[in-house]
Amino acid sequence: MGWYRWQHDTLMLDIRLQPRASKDEIIGEYAGRLKIRLAAPPVDGQANKSLLKFMAKICQVPSRQVSLLGGATCRDKLIGINAPCRLPEGVTPPET
Repeated sequence: MGWYRWQHDTLMLDIRLQPRASKDEIIGEYAGRLKIRLAAPPVDGQANKSLLKFMAKICQVPSRQVSLLGGATCRDKLIGINAPCRLPEGVTPPET
């Protein structure tokens, strides 16, 4: 899959974000990215904060282990999740 990669123990995800959705959910692959819908509006960074919190919950890690690495002001985002305990569907563990 082209929407994720590993850098050591950090999972890097290319995300296409759809704010102001009816609920928070992962849709699946869309145009080479992982599409995620969030209820939060794209105002004052609310959607970004909601995305990081949502992915921390999905991956069962503290919020401090999820970082927005690119795309702060657009729908296409790059996030890093340090040492995820649980992987999103479609992600395979890194080779050791």
